[in-house]
Amino acid sequence: MPHISAFRGIRYDLGHVGSLSEVIAPPYDVIDAKLQQQLYDLNEANCVRLILGRDEPGDDDYNNRYSRAAKFMKRWLHDGVLFTESDPAIYVYHQEFEEAGQKFTRRGFMSRVQLEPFGEGNIHPHEETHGGAKADRLKLWKNCKANLSQIFGLYPDPENVAQDVLEKAIVGQTPLEATDHIGVLHRLWPVTDVAVITKAIAAMGGKPVYIADGHHRYETACNYRDELKAETEAKGEKFDEQHPANFVLMMCVSMSDPGMIVLPTHRLFRDLPAMTAAELCEKLGDCFETKPAGEGPARAPELWEEIETEDSQSTLALYTAEDQQWTMVRLSEAGQRKMAEVSDDHCDDWQGLGVSILQRLIVETLLDRPNLTAPKYVRAIEEVVEGLTHGDSVGRDHTGQEASGGRFELAAMVMPATLEHIRAISNAAERMPAKSTYFYPKLLSGLVINPLE
Repeated sequence: MPHISAFRGIRYDLGHVGSLSEVIAPPYDVIDAKLQQQLYDLNEANCVRLILGRDEPGDDDYNNRYSRAAKFMKRWLHDGVLFTESDPAIYVYHQEFEEAGQKFTRRGFMSRVQLEPFGEGNIHPHEETHGGAKADRLKLWKNCKANLSQIFGLYPDPENVAQDVLEKAIVGQTPLEATDHIGVLHRLWPVTDVAVITKAIAAMGGKPVYIADGHHRYETACNYRDELKAETEAKGEKFDEQHPANFVLMMCVSMSDPGMIVLPTHRLFRDLPAMTAAELCEKLGDCFETKPAGEGPARAPELWEEIETEDSQSTLALYTAEDQQWTMVRLSEAGQRKMAEVSDDHCDDWQGLGVSILQRLIVETLLDRPNLTAPKYVRAIEEVVEGLTHGDSVGRDHTGQEASGGRFELAAMVMPATLEHIRAISNAAERMPAKSTYFYPKLLSGLVINPLE
């Protein structure tokens, strides 16, 4: 496990802002224009002004949403809206939520984690990244000189030893609480006891970390550190290995935590030629066993229940908008051979993923669309129904810019990768297709900020 350390985090002073619920926000890449405005209106100090400020008329290279974020942060620190923790802390973080009628509590802790380039240490990615998102975050960090949102890291700990050390330290302590816009309850406890922190660090010794969410931000942290190091050394000075830029803010969660669940991310494709279910089946050929599965978007919930019950990565439900038909498809032996042929640059675990089968075999090979525009990714089945019924609506792409489209020609419901898939594929030094997993709920921005100076 890379070096973990406590740090003096920057937090909101509740005496100034009142309710923590009014100043927190979800990650920037899930905030659309409507939610952005709601957060702006909620409180003049809401952290959306830092993580995803609005573009304004007349913006240029010197006056823009990044420079405004830096000004907000500087002013809030000066006015006492934000304050710096008096002692270094590790922050215990719980999320209480409900999914499919069941209540969960996901437990973890936030600390600084020493950076390691992917492939050179014990921190492993599991998904591909995009250059635009990294450039966007780098501009923000250069202006604010802080990690405004935490990366989500998973680590193996079958007995949850590290978390339990911290849990014992917060017994009887009153947490900071915030409820987000979808009703998830978030609780935070700063732990400053040096003995407890030392025990937690020792319990994490030797453990790898798998990035669950925040790949772009992790790579941005490495880029930020490398640029700062180069600038320092260009002046003939030595770059301090304990400089805050050598670390990144990370939420660490045990893979064995009872609240650690992985949800699917379904796909809605545009920019495909219109096709009927019969035409789709013809293109799939003998690679799949196909079965008509009903008509209309409203069939999606029932079909998803069938897929979940079957619990097979190689079973997918596909919808063709041209005739509004669903088709259930199951990978055949011929399909397995074809998948192995067209993805021989990947390990067996990667080849067996439902999202890999969808992307590499169906879209890129059988539909012959290797450079297809990225689909719209949706989590809830209700979003699948909505998208197929009414078409696309304005949202944000991976760079945080607004994006929209028209009718979705094809939809795909697919099983998520499991935690074991993440471990196996990451250990093989490979990355899954984008959005192979959805870790719910999202971590809040605004609970604690990691200064990089």
